[in-house]
Amino acid sequence: MVKLNSYKVLLVDDEEDILEFLSYNLKQHNFQVFTADSGEEALKIAQEIIPHIILLDIMMPGIDGIETCEKLRAMQIMDNTIIAFLTARGEDYSQIAGFEAGGDDYISKPVRAKVLISKIKAMLKRFEKNDSIAIDTVEKDRIIHAGNIIIDQDRYIVTINSKETEFPKKEFELLLLLISKPDKVFTREQIFSSVWGHDVIVSDRTIDVHIRKLREKIGDERIKTIKGVGYKFVD
Repeated sequence: MVKLNSYKVLLVDDEEDILEFLSYNLKQHNFQVFTADSGEEALKIAQEIIPHIILLDIMMPGIDGIETCEKLRAMQIMDNTIIAFLTARGEDYSQIAGFEAGGDDYISKPVRAKVLISKIKAMLKRFEKNDSIAIDTVEKDRIIHAGNIIIDQDRYIVTINSKETEFPKKEFELLLLLISKPDKVFTREQIFSSVWGHDVIVSDRTIDVHIRKLREKIGDERIKTIKGVGYKFVD
């Protein structure tokens, strides 16, 4: 189990006062805090320290938050890093772009200290689960076969028709949840709870975005929508 005071948090924002405010409050709760004022600097620091969580501003000059997130998600060493966007923008399209880039959550500006700490602690709970995936079944076999799909849980790789594909963490966990019980209908509430956790607040569009991305990769016919209920994997 990772102790709270060993958690590494990378703050990325081009506004110095925001970095100072966030740093101060996180250090008060014994987090290890690192800062970057640009996407370029964030990429360098992230590779050096491999943070547990990155708080990433969307609107930055040069490489913006979305592109920075995409570059981070392309690094295998960042597979277990949580990325939460810091943004004052509440439009659906910016949230969708963030989730598609591999983001895990949003924290709205202006940031309130107590809310910030509470959300970070909730997101970091996954590191206290012995690196297990938050689903309500424990697979004894770390390699799962489902027709033309093979899931390697240790490498976060999905093989489809003999072609290996790396999946972003949330897409991988969502697929693993659905495929763990073929033909079982998982409600939206069960999916949120299993993949994002009880304490993490995300947009209603989050599941829809991730389901769409899964269908693009494994085929529309493999995930069926049960209107008004949820989704199921068709074996």
